[in-house]
Amino acid sequence: MIDLITIFATVFLAEFGDKTQLSTLLFASEGKHEPWMVAAAAGGALVLSTVLAVLAGTLAARHLAGVPLKLLAGIGFILIGAWSVWEHFQATSG
Repeated sequence: MIDLITIFATVFLAEFGDKTQLSTLLFASEGKHEPWMVAAAAGGALVLSTVLAVLAGTLAARHLAGVPLKLLAGIGFILIGAWSVWEHFQATSG
């Protein structure tokens, strides 16, 4: 049960306030659709993307057992962050 709580908390905190939440907020604020329709569409998209991530992770675990996937993902996030910082300073210096 603790593992499920950890998964829930990790995904919730990662998604909270990100561009997905902001775009959902913008769709809801337009008033073109009922709030429950916006929630259903956004929720369905999140469920589908999660299912695809679980399938990809399961396949990766089967076929890439010797590859340190968490390490590679962490390095990838660091590189994306460094690139974002670099782009920021490039945009503000010129």
